[in-house]
Amino acid sequence: MSSHAVAEKDSGSAWSGGKSPFGVSYGKLFMWFFLVSDALTFSGLLGAYGFMRHKHPEVWPNPADVFTHFPFYEGHIPLAYVGLMTLILIMSSVTMVLAVEAGHRNDKKKVTMWLFLTIIGGAMFVGSQAWEWFHFIVGTDHGAVRNVFENGHWVDKTIYGANMTVNEYGLPVFANFFFFITGFHGFHVFSGVIINIIIFINVVKGTYERRGHYEMIEKTGLYWHFVDLVWVFVFTFFYLL
Repeated sequence: MSSHAVAEKDSGSAWSGGKSPFGVSYGKLFMWFFLVSDALTFSGLLGAYGFMRHKHPEVWPNPADVFTHFPFYEGHIPLAYVGLMTLILIMSSVTMVLAVEAGHRNDKKKVTMWLFLTIIGGAMFVGSQAWEWFHFIVGTDHGAVRNVFENGHWVDKTIYGANMTVNEYGLPVFANFFFFITGFHGFHVFSGVIINIIIFINVVKGTYERRGHYEMIEKTGLYWHFVDLVWVFVFTFFYLL
């Protein structure tokens, strides 16, 4: 057989279909494709935030002075509540790891338990984010006259917290970025909670036990870990730096 014929035969066997590249299922491969594209979206948002912050450093609000509320506490604790939110989301990532590990052992009981705790953690994070949004919108001095930066000038104005056009803490664009970035991430977490609930129902019904594997848990776990990782970057760039 000529070398050309051998090359054609080898090429045909490699590209004739029926083989999963990189030794992973197509489900996990396309999940990675989605996560990479989503990572580029978040990178663009955080990059735009960083650009605007360094463009207006003298009037940009300090997050430690803005996010100081804590439930059932009258005083102000800088970034304490968002730190608690971050801890909750990280712990939910740990429970997801344990759910995936239990799935590798086909342990339905443990998968059910850890996935349920993951759902609880995600729901708590979404609820906490809604609480934080509420206090950001209401503001610290609801209806007070504050010196705000508007249309390139500092003016005395009666303001009501923060929204897309007025921000008692400083530049309105700060509020725009806050709503868009944290809202976009919150939508991801909310979507993950819904997906996890659907997967949880299938686990309880024994769907994956009958299939003989829990790969769906692993694919869902990839998404959940991505959401947690993105929040670490959001927390670092938006709240800490």
